[in-house]
Amino acid sequence: MPFDFAPDISRSATGLTAYHDGLAAEDSVAHDYRSRGYNPVAQRWRGRCGEIDLIFERAGEYVFVEVKKARTLDIAASRLTPRQLGRIARSAEDYIGSVAPDPLTPMRLDLAMVDQSGKVAILENLMLD
Repeated sequence: MPFDFAPDISRSATGLTAYHDGLAAEDSVAHDYRSRGYNPVAQRWRGRCGEIDLIFERAGEYVFVEVKKARTLDIAASRLTPRQLGRIARSAEDYIGSVAPDPLTPMRLDLAMVDQSGKVAILENLMLD
């Protein structure tokens, strides 16, 4: 009986599809922010504490956006854990420390949710527990 060493195509295809879905969701969210006058600063910025999906600036305020895509907006919202939020906040502080001359630079954390139909909803100014 021969061994089957063929890679699991379905699993790698699923991962690739999820990756491209995530990029498309980020693009939709970026378009939404740009249409509201925000200037894109970075996409998938990686610092010592982790990655931030999108960073925007408007009128001196920096906005750090975590993008979650799921079948529904509610499911997408439920995918942001307190631990992730803390990591994003630390990453945002790392980013601000590297680019902003004033440590009191205004900043906020937003959650952008995208459903399977491409609808975007944004929760602005998330609070840390």
